[in-house]
Amino acid sequence: MVTARLTIDPQFTVGTVNPRLFGSFVEHLGRCVYDGIYEPGHPTADAEGFRSDVIELVKELGVSTIRYPGGNFVSGFRWEDSVGPREERPRRLDLAWHSTETNEVGLHEFSSWLEKVGSELMLAVNLGTRGTLEALDLLEYTNIASGTALSDRRIANGRTDAFGIGMWCLGNEMDGPWQLGHRSADDYGKLASQTAKAMRQLDPSLELVVCGSSGASMPTFGEWERVVLTHTYDDVDYISCHAYYEEKNGDLGSFLASAVDMDRFIESVVATADHVKAVKRSDKTINISFDEWNVWYLDRYQEVDKIEGIDNWPVAPRLLEDSYSVADAVVFGSLLISLLKHADRVTSASLAQLVNVIAPIMTEPGGAAWRQTTFFPFALTSRLATGSALEVRLTSDTYATDAYGEVDLVDAVATHDEATGTTAVFLVNRSQTEHATVTIDLAALGGVSVRDAQTLTDDDIQARNTLDDQTRVGLRPNTSVVVDDATTTITITLPPVSWTALSLS
Repeated sequence: MVTARLTIDPQFTVGTVNPRLFGSFVEHLGRCVYDGIYEPGHPTADAEGFRSDVIELVKELGVSTIRYPGGNFVSGFRWEDSVGPREERPRRLDLAWHSTETNEVGLHEFSSWLEKVGSELMLAVNLGTRGTLEALDLLEYTNIASGTALSDRRIANGRTDAFGIGMWCLGNEMDGPWQLGHRSADDYGKLASQTAKAMRQLDPSLELVVCGSSGASMPTFGEWERVVLTHTYDDVDYISCHAYYEEKNGDLGSFLASAVDMDRFIESVVATADHVKAVKRSDKTINISFDEWNVWYLDRYQEVDKIEGIDNWPVAPRLLEDSYSVADAVVFGSLLISLLKHADRVTSASLAQLVNVIAPIMTEPGGAAWRQTTFFPFALTSRLATGSALEVRLTSDTYATDAYGEVDLVDAVATHDEATGTTAVFLVNRSQTEHATVTIDLAALGGVSVRDAQTLTDDDIQARNTLDDQTRVGLRPNTSVVVDDATTTITITLPPVSWTALSLS
């Protein structure tokens, strides 16, 4: 039996849990938009062609902010293609994903969909094949009320009120050689600074995200952040982090410990940002927008999904449609724990992506929409994690991993909402064979009662939800909770390879 002990004290806070931590990402990629959120011929389609069954699932997921329209897609995107009468919009080749973009869904339509699901738009500008002027044009189109050529064009296109978009990404993954318009850190930093300054001249209230590394494994990681922030520190609010994880070579133990890598990644970027802050003698703090994260079997895309051929440009092909297992969902839940542990500096995050493409929601054309295993940790955490993230004291048995060395078998984080008096504890058991008994010291909270305890687990950790069996995996009540009023502790048992959320009041 694995044992762990956790002490929770609301006086020891990491930072406020920003609702933007529970954002997502919709890119014009594969079936994320077409046959995903938008399918005019579907039985549940509304008057605008959006699937109502998907809208309800997105609401249930609790997504706050959605990054759009890319991703790699944005580096070749001409925003003008996505506005105006649909019948006049051009069909374009998308070089990022070797597909055809019809532009049926554009800025106006997507903004309308966001209103239906209750999410905020986080808009990316193309700094790959375009530049400062095009970013200014898009900003004028979206955020100026009226009286200029582009704002009046928006009104003529059917949107009287300005979109009022507050958060903007200055390009995407510009460190990546795969990116259209890939630049060095020095060149990108200069362009991003110039663009940010210009955008702020138009609208000083904007929140701007500069591109960090595409991943901690990039050869330029660390130095990229330093150089880019040296150019842009005074001009932006966030630097981005991107990270994807997959089980490689059958090494489940290391895969289950993926959050250790995410922790180190975040802390490295924070250290670099704070180094630039010190060099500049600045009073300003740059936060992290972790605007791409997920479990993604990238090797499968390289081997199976990749589209090639000069005459082969399909519309909405099935790309990156990973089917997620229980083990994947447990890792996914542990990545959410990592984000909450760093809530003082990670104040925005985007799960990549939302529908069909490495997504918690899957759809079948003309048919069903269902929840993948990863849906459940996200939906429950976004609902329960309010108030402040707490700096918990955790001791746990450990195990050896090939990738990360000695790692705790149990990982955990807690949040406390002083306004409602509620506390949430999120736990993961990484052991592949043993149950874990976790004792939680709640003396600092005073008297508490257990509202709910839900666990995601299965005897078959490869079990998953599919079109043919859409409810195979889900949350189960954890009935092992024991409250000891005399010692003000709670004991809970976690099954092997499991993720658990405990709600207290």
